[in-house]
Amino acid sequence: MKERIFGGLQNLGTLALLAIAFPFNLTIVLTALLGNLISQPWQKPRVKNPKPKNIMLTGGKMTKALQLARSFHASGHRVVLVESHKYWLVGHRFSNAVDRFYTIPAPSQDPEDYTQALLAIAKQENIDVYVPVCSPIQSYYDSLAKPILSGCCEVFHCDAEVTKMLDDKFTFAEKARSFGLPVPKTFLITNPEEVLNFDFSQEKRKYILKSIAYDSVHRLDMTKFPMESREKMADHVRSLPISKDNPWIMQEFIPGKEYCTHSTVRNGELRVHCCCESSAFQVNYENVDNQKIFEWVSHFFREFKLTGQISFDFIEAEDGTVYAIECNPRTHSAITMFYNHPKLADAYLNDESDPDYPLQPLANSKPTYWLYHEIWRLTGVRSIEQLQTRLNIILRGKDAIFQLNDPLPFLMVPHWQITLLLLKNLQKLKGWVRIDFNIGKLVEIGGD
Repeated sequence: MKERIFGGLQNLGTLALLAIAFPFNLTIVLTALLGNLISQPWQKPRVKNPKPKNIMLTGGKMTKALQLARSFHASGHRVVLVESHKYWLVGHRFSNAVDRFYTIPAPSQDPEDYTQALLAIAKQENIDVYVPVCSPIQSYYDSLAKPILSGCCEVFHCDAEVTKMLDDKFTFAEKARSFGLPVPKTFLITNPEEVLNFDFSQEKRKYILKSIAYDSVHRLDMTKFPMESREKMADHVRSLPISKDNPWIMQEFIPGKEYCTHSTVRNGELRVHCCCESSAFQVNYENVDNQKIFEWVSHFFREFKLTGQISFDFIEAEDGTVYAIECNPRTHSAITMFYNHPKLADAYLNDESDPDYPLQPLANSKPTYWLYHEIWRLTGVRSIEQLQTRLNIILRGKDAIFQLNDPLPFLMVPHWQITLLLLKNLQKLKGWVRIDFNIGKLVEIGGD
């Protein structure tokens, strides 16, 4: 009962805050729309692509899908956006860059229906290239769908066996180690007792546990092992959903600075690369030039040629060594840093190489953030210095959703998409862990 009361109050309170923000957001968007209307006679005409393609993107609720849609649209291509039925309320469907929007079954519920729905859209819309913008759960299903869709259109995604290997934190670490690339010590765990019986006395560093399958809640748990209390450690480990059917890894914890990367690879050629500092809840992206990470990524793709979108998480240790701690074979939200890059679409679509590859964010591109996250963080400010830091992020960066010539998603994501999700949870008196405007959903225990 307490959980239901808390869930109701949590949703009501958040809806009230969004209602307060609504007139300010609406004013910004209406001003942008009016400005676009007035300046239309002086605006540059949209690029006329001599060979326009029909592009299908999934993951419509996520900002990274919106960014790719805008990049393809700006290069003269037509974009069809797709999401699961649950997220029919996607705010990005109102973007100027989106020509058509469809909803389909969630792949985890019915993989065959998911594939057939994608195939039906691809045929109906004469799709030339399918670029999955995957959630963690979806990436493997897109690989399974690839052979069927390939008869209709090009699928810019890894094959099933490659996706499975890269997405598995244990097999990825083994693959990278076989290339001579540094990764932390990693052990496969299928039973909590394996952790409790592990001989930590020979280890120089602590360890952490990670679920191999994506877990939106436990992924934030950074408990170090061994714990001081054997009893407390046993209680903690046995509380985790570790089993043969849901294996975890125990990975060496290497102190240092965290980074994340995005790579777009076509026919074994690294076409797009970006790197930024990382954190457990990542909603700020600023490109950094880390040559050791670039060399690690380049080496990996020289050894392992594929086509798809790959992201890595790295730790740079105190001695300067960079360790890849995991790989995610899907689009990274860091792609938002390419919001003003004119060649991004070509990097995905064209077979011809370019001396500018791999593309990196332009020198004049601003760091990206999500304004509603930054405003919420202001509530945690406790000093003038902290206030200056938070305001500086807003002033020197760019909201990842807002775009002057395409302002509607900035209004529709918080005040349609997120609002309707909150109303749905309010009806069920169901709480949530946090709101993520980046991936466009409520993060819930046991959620998608």
